[in-house]
Amino acid sequence: MSESNKIFNRTELTKRLVGQLKHEEAVVAGIGNTNFDLFAAGHRPQNFYMLGSMGIAIPIALGVAIAQPERGVIALEGDGSLLMGLGCLTTVATVRPRNLTIIVMDNGLYQITGKQTTATGGGTDIVAVARGCGIAASHWVHDDTHFDELIARRFDDGGPVLLAVKIDDKPGAAQTPRDPALIRNRFMKGLGIGSGGVLDA
Repeated sequence: MSESNKIFNRTELTKRLVGQLKHEEAVVAGIGNTNFDLFAAGHRPQNFYMLGSMGIAIPIALGVAIAQPERGVIALEGDGSLLMGLGCLTTVATVRPRNLTIIVMDNGLYQITGKQTTATGGGTDIVAVARGCGIAASHWVHDDTHFDELIARRFDDGGPVLLAVKIDDKPGAAQTPRDPALIRNRFMKGLGIGSGGVLDA
């Protein structure tokens, strides 16, 4: 990673991302502060907030990208959660969904559980790992302008894309409702596949 890369604040970066969503893109956020900040940035029915399980945001986003290839899909994941399931990157590289963007928020910490150091805090370069897995379009984000350029890509430019950002260790801005059924059913409705009836509340 270049030492010139900006250290972002996750809350502000997530607000910046949500502010650029114009086409009902699906956003799948991993556990903890990643989804807390997505919820705080503005709840949308196309947001999915993972509860309880580390390393699942990217596999869920991959499934959505395959099922709805004309919809932009974004996975927001922390470095600690991604490290729990690195194999998902090889699957993403093999399937090659052009509409999937992965954003890794990397502060080198398992922040919520006590700020223990992750492997990325000890020298593992998540962009180099992603490229090694076969995701050629993997980049460290240098600054705000660079982020805007990368996130504005067209599907025709190819994919998938992985963007890694170095973030500070500030806590998330809010708490998501801890109601898995509600989160699931709102997300399904937001993707146009709600089943109707009371579960779509």
